[in-house]
Amino acid sequence: MNTIPATVDEYIASFPPEVQAVLRAVRATVHRAAPQAEERISYRMPALFQSGVVVYFGAFKNHLGLFPPVEDPALRVRVEAFAGSKGNLQFPYSQSIPHELIAAVVQARLKSNLAKLAAKRPSVKSSSAKRPARSRSAA
Repeated sequence: MNTIPATVDEYIASFPPEVQAVLRAVRATVHRAAPQAEERISYRMPALFQSGVVVYFGAFKNHLGLFPPVEDPALRVRVEAFAGSKGNLQFPYSQSIPHELIAAVVQARLKSNLAKLAAKRPSVKSSSAKRPARSRSAA
């Protein structure tokens, strides 16, 4: 692909029919796993964003790539067989695409994003805690 696609549909349409089928199926999987996420093209590939990047997925010559690397230690064990050299996941077209595993990765990334967002928000305190302290001067 030499041009940057404007939409995910345009991205998918640029591949051979057998790869298009894989991309459509993965697109449906990631949307079911993160139904409120916004879809867009980023780094020349489809991506979902919700409180930050949830996942990127892209077609390569021999595999479907899923990015960024998995952070969750328990999930990392499950994806180990698909881990690329930089931690990204590579699902060969010659094997069945593990949609359940992809959904688990998306859900873990979304959960992590939402937890980071919640940690950044200031906690809501009672109204009495917001009042300025009274000056204690000697009378």
